[in-house]
Amino acid sequence: MDILVTGGAGFLGQQLIRGLLDRGGIELDGRTHGIDRIVCFDQAAGALQDARVHNVAGDISDAAVVRGLVGKDTGVIVHLAAVVSGTAEADFDLGMRVNLDGTRHLLAAARAVGTQPRLLFSSSIAVFGGDLPAVVTDATTPTPQGSYGAQKLIGEVLVQDYSRKGFIDGRSVRVPTVVVRPGLPNGAASGFASGIIREPLAGKPALLPVDPATEMWVASPRTVVKMFLHALALPASAWGWHRSVNLPGLVASMHEELDALRRFGGDAAVALVRHQPDEAVMRLVRTWAGRFDTTRALAMGFRPDADFASIVQAYIEDNPHAVTMRA
Repeated sequence: MDILVTGGAGFLGQQLIRGLLDRGGIELDGRTHGIDRIVCFDQAAGALQDARVHNVAGDISDAAVVRGLVGKDTGVIVHLAAVVSGTAEADFDLGMRVNLDGTRHLLAAARAVGTQPRLLFSSSIAVFGGDLPAVVTDATTPTPQGSYGAQKLIGEVLVQDYSRKGFIDGRSVRVPTVVVRPGLPNGAASGFASGIIREPLAGKPALLPVDPATEMWVASPRTVVKMFLHALALPASAWGWHRSVNLPGLVASMHEELDALRRFGGDAAVALVRHQPDEAVMRLVRTWAGRFDTTRALAMGFRPDADFASIVQAYIEDNPHAVTMRA
């Protein structure tokens, strides 16, 4: 079986591909299938080197390029490629071209092969915003207040309809804010939630642009990858008519994040974080949901991180080269 991962050179894509390689197969409907090839598609080649990984560089908004990625042997597609929230808000046309047109092209390519491949769409809790209940459930109407969330919601609707028509076996997962993101800062509006951990642990200063009491719904990269694999493994019957689900996460305030930073990096690390309010970031963050009831996801077998300290511990274990400050 061939597996296509769009956005495969990103940190989640690389962790997912590494997880698949380590397993040597992929579980679908209770059976483990061998992997012949993983196509890692992104703007540039991924860092992972393995005979089973085929790197393809290109533009997800180019329909002809995307058609060439999906063949009769493509059994699984994981669609991670996206322009992140802050960038999609700042550049509307870019966000629409990548997040909407790219998704449409991929779904059309999957339909064209006629084999009903299993497709996992990485959506976001950014589909929720505005005047929300204290706790968001799967029954809460999505009301995105940013272009990124709107584009993700449209993608979910398309995955739902392509599945209803039998073109694909699709499923969409609404991913919590992923913390701690390794590597360099990106254009995500939520990037500060990773930055106030990652940068101080590397001995670098970081800015906190929101009130320290701000709460966010978060999950670690490790846990998100596990939930991706679980979403793929589940049979279509487990999803029923509703092909989107809110993934489990943790409620973490920035105060709690700083407490965890002190535990692992000491007072010197915390001293590197400077509170500098940014109204543009705060305006967007205020529209996001902070608490979720994920009863449905838990019943389907998805599991969150144990606590925020375990999230930081996992980051340190997975990125020891990036950590210079220790308590």
